[in-house]
This record gives sequence, C-alpha cells and structure tokens, in this order.
Amino acid sequence: MTKIAMGHKAASATDNHSIGDITKTHSFNLNPILEELKHFLPTQTPLKDFIHHNSLHAFQQMSFYDAIFKASKVFGYQVTLELKDYRKLYEIGRINDDILEQVIVQHKGRVELIYWKNKLLFDQYNEENEPRIGRFRANWKSKYAIDLDNLVQPLLFRIINCYLDQGVASQVFPQSNGGLISSIIALEKNSFTSFFKTKRATNLLLTEHISIPDLLKIVVGNEVYFEQYLFDQQFSHRGWSGMVATVEQQSHVLLDQRPIKLADFILLELLLEIDALESQLGSKWGPLSEKVQEKPIHLFANIDNTELYSVLELWQNAFEWSYYDEVLAGLRVSKSLEGSNAPSSEVRVKFQAIFCIDERECSIRRNIELVDKASETFGAPGFFGVEFYFHPENGKFYDKLCPAPVTPKFLIKESEVHSHREHELLYSEKSTHFIFGLFMSIILGFWAGVKLWLTIFRPKMSPAISNAFSHVDKASSLSVENKSLDDTENGLQIGFTIEEMTNRVEGLLRSIGLIDHFAPLVYIIAHGSSSANNPHHGAHDCGACSGRPGSVNARVASDMANHIKVRDLLKERGIIIPAETEFIGALHDTAADEIQFFDRHISIPKNKERHKINKISFEKALDLNAKERSRRFASIQTKGSLEKVRKAIKDRSVSLFEPRPELGHGTNSLCIVGRRSLTKNIFLDRRAFLNSYDYLTDPEGKVLQGVMRPLGPVCGGINLEYYFSRVDNHKLGAGTKLPHHVMGLIGVANSCDGDLRPGLPLQMIEVHDPIRLLIIVEHFPEIVLKTIQSEPSMYEWFINDWVHLVAINPENNQFSVFKNGVFTEYNPIAKEIKRIGDTNALIESAKEMNSNYIADATKENLSVYALN
Repeated sequence: MTKIAMGHKAASATDNHSIGDITKTHSFNLNPILEELKHFLPTQTPLKDFIHHNSLHAFQQMSFYDAIFKASKVFGYQVTLELKDYRKLYEIGRINDDILEQVIVQHKGRVELIYWKNKLLFDQYNEENEPRIGRFRANWKSKYAIDLDNLVQPLLFRIINCYLDQGVASQVFPQSNGGLISSIIALEKNSFTSFFKTKRATNLLLTEHISIPDLLKIVVGNEVYFEQYLFDQQFSHRGWSGMVATVEQQSHVLLDQRPIKLADFILLELLLEIDALESQLGSKWGPLSEKVQEKPIHLFANIDNTELYSVLELWQNAFEWSYYDEVLAGLRVSKSLEGSNAPSSEVRVKFQAIFCIDERECSIRRNIELVDKASETFGAPGFFGVEFYFHPENGKFYDKLCPAPVTPKFLIKESEVHSHREHELLYSEKSTHFIFGLFMSIILGFWAGVKLWLTIFRPKMSPAISNAFSHVDKASSLSVENKSLDDTENGLQIGFTIEEMTNRVEGLLRSIGLIDHFAPLVYIIAHGSSSANNPHHGAHDCGACSGRPGSVNARVASDMANHIKVRDLLKERGIIIPAETEFIGALHDTAADEIQFFDRHISIPKNKERHKINKISFEKALDLNAKERSRRFASIQTKGSLEKVRKAIKDRSVSLFEPRPELGHGTNSLCIVGRRSLTKNIFLDRRAFLNSYDYLTDPEGKVLQGVMRPLGPVCGGINLEYYFSRVDNHKLGAGTKLPHHVMGLIGVANSCDGDLRPGLPLQMIEVHDPIRLLIIVEHFPEIVLKTIQSEPSMYEWFINDWVHLVAINPENNQFSVFKNGVFTEYNPIAKEIKRIGDTNALIESAKEMNSNYIADATKENLSVYALN
C-alpha cells in the first residue's frame, strides 16, 4: 500500500508544521473552515430527489484504499467487511483460493505468499478504531460531567426541522428574508416564550453583529481549538449539518425554498450550548480549553499504514476478483456461444426495446428475448438523452428529469389531462384544524380503521401510495415541439426545436449503435417504482431522471423520433428510419413488474396488430421476471404458478406493512458497455448495468466519451453508496427503516428528536456484496484509455480505483485490466463456468438454499451461468 496522502487540500497547509508550531502561529479564519466542513459533510439531497452518490466523495481525489482508511481514522467509519466476514466468505468458497494467492503475489511477491496467506487466515488483530473526530468536545462529559448533545440537540433539531419543513407542519415557521437567525430573532422579540432558558443566551442573540468566533471564545476559549471544536460539533449530527450545507449550496433542492447558511446553523447551536451550560452549571463553568491539557489534533493529517490495513486490502481485492474473474470467464464463454440464441439473419426483428441501463432491467431484457426470439433489446441511460424540467398540468413546481449535474434549459408542459387524480379524505390539511379535525376523526376514523385492517389481507393501490404510473397522465398532451424561440417560461424554452430534437434522437441512437435495421416497432421503456410507506422510494426510481420515474422522458423521446421533420434531418445525417417504423414510449414498474405503454398515437394499422401481439410477449416476460425476483422474498412461494407469483409481487409493492417492496440496486456490481452479444448468453443474476454500444459504428471512440462520462458519477455513485451503507449501516447508512420518522419531507430520523440518517436503510443493502463496480468496455484498450483521459473528472474515478475497468479487444477478445494508468492483459483463472438450460429451476433451487427472511449476503448471490 502506498503512503497515505492528505484528504483535503485545505488541510495540507498544516502538514509541514509540528503541533507546537501551530499553537504558536495559529490564526483562526472562519470562512475556510466553513468551506472545509461543507466539503466533508454528507451531500445527500432531500427525499423528493434522492440521488445516489459516493458517500466518501470528499476523499475521491485520493486512491481508494488510502481514502477509505483515512476516512476511517478521521471519522470512525467502518470501510470494509470485518476479518471474520472475509474468512467466512473464504470458507464457503466465495473467495477463491487461487484468486487469493494471485492477489497476494501481485501485492507482496511470490516469496511472501505463505507468510501473508497465514496472516490473512489466522492472525488476530485489534479492529477497534478510535476516531479523531469528537475527542476534544468529549471533554464536556469528562471534565464537567455534562451531556451537551443531549441537552442541545433535541431542541436544535426541532427548530431546524420546522424551519426547513416542506409540508408536514400544520403551520409555517415564521421567517424573514434574512434567514434562520433573523427569523429566530423575530420570534424572540415577538413571542411570549423563548427558545432559551437564560438571559445570557437571549442577550447574545440580540447583540448586534454577534459572530461565531465571539461565541467560540465563550465556549472554547483558546482559538487554536476552534476548528477542531466545530468539526466535533457538526459531525455529532452530520445528517442535519449536511442537509443545511447542501440546501445552502443548492437552494433549488427545496420546493418551498428557505434561505439558510451553515454559519447560521452553527451560530444557533453555539447559543443553545451557552444556554445549556449556563442553565445547568450557572457560574461554575468556563471555556473548555481551560480544562484541557492536550494539544489540538490535526484531523486530516497523514495516517500511518498498518498491517491490518494491508490485510483488509488483500481480502477485499480477493473478494472482488473472485467474482470478476468468474464474470470475465463467463463473457468469454458467451462470445463462444454467440449466435446460438440470436434471431436468424433471415428473420426480421419483430420489435426492438430500449431500456434504462439499470441493473434491474438486466433480467427483463433477458426474459423478453427468451419469450420472443425475434426481439432485440438495448440499454441507455434512462433519461434517453432528453434533458428538461417537467411541469404537470395544475402542478405548482417543476420536476427535473435528467441527471443531477445537468442544468436543463428546456421545459415540457403537460396539458389536456383527462384522468382524475384520487385523493384520500383523511389526508386533508383540514384534519389538523381543531374543529374540523375533531369531526373528521369521529366521522372517518372508524372507516379508516376498517380500511387499515383490510390492507393487511388485501393490499391495493391507493392515493397514499407512491404510484410510478401517476407521474404523467397516459393520454395527456406534452409540449415537445417548440415553434417559436419566444415561447418561454421562467427563462426556460418550452419544448425543443426540430434541430434540437434531431440532435437528441441522433445522440441516443448512435450511442447504442441502433442506426439501421429498424424494427416496425421500437419501444423506449423507462422505469419507476411503486411502494407504500417508503420514504426512500426516490432511491428506487430512475437516477438518470433525478430520482423520479422516466415516463415523461420515454414519451418525449418517442415523440421526437416519430416526428417527420426529425426523420428528414436524420436521413441527411445517415440514419434512415423506415416510414413504417414507429416508436412507442412505456414505463416499467420495477416493484410491481407491470408495464404501461403510451401507445395512443400508433397510426399504422399493421403496427396496431403487431403491438397487441408484442404486449402478450411483454406480459409473459414480466411473469418470468416476477418469478426470478421472488427468490429473494421469503413471503412468496417461488414454486407457485407464474400468475400467483406475479400477483404476490404486485401485492408486495402496495403493502403498507412491507419494508422491502423491492431491493433497489442491491447486489449491483457490473457495468458492461458493448454489444448485446457480450451478455446475451450468460446469466448475471440482475447484477449488471447494461449500456449498449457498438464499437463498429464508433471506431475512433468519439461517441464512447459521451457514453462513459456518466458511468462513474451514476453507476459508480450507486455502487459506492450501497458499498458503504453495507459495511457501516450505522454511520454511513440509515439503519433499519422500521423506526424511521419522516422529518419535514426532507429526510428520515429514528425519532422526532433524532439526527437525519444519510445513506441507505438496512432493508435495501442486506443482500448486497460490498464490492466496487467493474466497468467492462468493448473497444480497443488504447481507445478506452484515450476516452477516460479526455476529462480529469472522469479519469479520477479510474486512476484512483473507485471503480475497476476492463477493456475487451473486439478483434481477439483479449481482456485488459486498467491499473496505475496502463492496461495490462488479464486471463481469467476460471476456465469454465456452469451451464444451465432452465433459469426457473435455478431460481427455485436458490430459493430453497436461502430461506431466511433477512438474506445472508455471503450465500445469497448466484454464480455466473452460461445459457444453453
């Protein structure tokens, strides 16, 4: 392992000085400290647009192992599995002995093989970790016997929750344009009660130009401890602090926007601390530094390498490559079977379907191709290259329907909505009114109890459930085409011009290699997820659509591709779409395993008949898909009929009492960029993001750059959030969702007084293997290298090993692994993989092997199989 570097550039200036030097020369500067806090705090946005990201994004400029072990030392995170877990994986064969020895030889040399293998298997280590964060502020307990967190945080969290509230509170927090502190001051001046117990805190609040350094002098004393105290304080509730910092930097993440700054939040907390100390101790306390003898800690100073770190690194690499090696061996077998499961060249493809690259669509694609051998499927990012804000008819706000880093300039407006959106009478704002609420409870309370009882035995969709199909009306009109550049709203262009539409359709088709041989019907199928009583439902929707269903994107992309003027321009650019070809948008509900087609515009009579036949094929594929998913759900009898399994899957998605409506991206581990022939003949157990790409249409790799640019932030971000939530569900995950309490429609906490819980709940990660994403690209290694080096932000993901990368030479099928800036040939140790002819039998036997309700990730995930 290389020597561990600094975690953040703001801290590097202190690296060359001793503690004593710093103590003498230190001068406190607040602004850089605030920026550094924002850098390291969680950046999870509110629940409405839950976007997956690297939980340790603040360390991403470092190599993976240097970064995670430093984060562990600074913040106390668990960043790998424990030694006993790795040894169990080795014992049951999920860590391959040959791979383990290969990893040891690569890192330590062949002479050291036996020495290090014995260490990995038998040596005992102290895995306890005393983090740097929190040590200084802990002196309140040891020196003054006072629990400042317990005295301050319940009130602090209630205040900030009420201030940022997005619709839960019955009354809006009184606020001024000046932000949080100005609102608190206004309340203090105009209320009969106060947030504070002592006059000292109140007087400090009302003191003109009071500042954080002024309050730190009272609480801490010596300014050399100020920085450490602020980090200790804010990371004692990293969830709320991170949300405040995120809202400050991205005010648009709140629909009902509230001006706020992290500095104001810290100021309020310091005032509450002074109030608590004054109330509890009176005059018997002084600045904390007066009681402390230790010199300040440099939180982000270099850490020493340890033998334990080396052991964990070797185990993690062996765990990852035991799986990767099997996958690469499977791809080699798949190539040898190429053509055996493909439509005959003499038979025209009946229909083509473009799905999101989401790994949950890996199985539905395989099942559709199994049901109809004359079908062809593709994978593309689920916003399908059309970036815009969406304004539902009668909606108050815009929905962003594109990747989070993209800022759209376009607006799609919905009109002519014919369906009526149902409402639940109990979910009325009048229910919080004293008189109306009393009568509603009396009149509707009994019926509500009956309905609650019925939902236990007969779950069904209701207005209280997040319905993936309700995002857009099936028969409504959308303002896809812009006929005048003056047609704008709030600075956004309504619709796209013909050329803008053509650019996007061309970009989508070229990126997936679909530029000729079009079928009569081409389906563009987005995805979303329905679930009840699930605050994290946004994490189950499409990440490429900012955590929302992609139904509008599918409709817009289809309308563009059907536009006659767009096709005329595409023809000039070398893409000829036959007149009989029609594009149809659709949405796949990945929880209920249902598909809704936006098919009202089909104009060719033959295509109407073809569509009816194709819908039957989709239904059969959904039956098989539901059965495949059912093996992970203990409440469903997998060996039952397809109809019963499908119904049980649907009921599960709308059950108010089901903590696992689906498992989201659990088990994701691969991203494969290439032609369908790479993966069509192997079973990957729904673990692979599948991004279609044909190197033959892009010999210089110009299109490849656009394809690979989002793979790190999107697929890598999903993978790493699952990784870290799995290895440390307490600090980097959200814990079990069963006691979660929704706070202001912003986040979840374990009580009304608790800190927000960033990361993923236990029920989403318990079957996940914590391994980094392996991205496999079908193109020449030199082209792939040039592509990833074209942008520093893209290259960072690969050069620092946050994701792995393998290139497949399309001429000789040789694998090359990217490491330390170069590609090196790799030959899988596994020479053969198991073959199956019936996936149903495999699914049923796997269910019998794993009958526990909470699945054991060490046994749950299946191997790679060749499909005969």
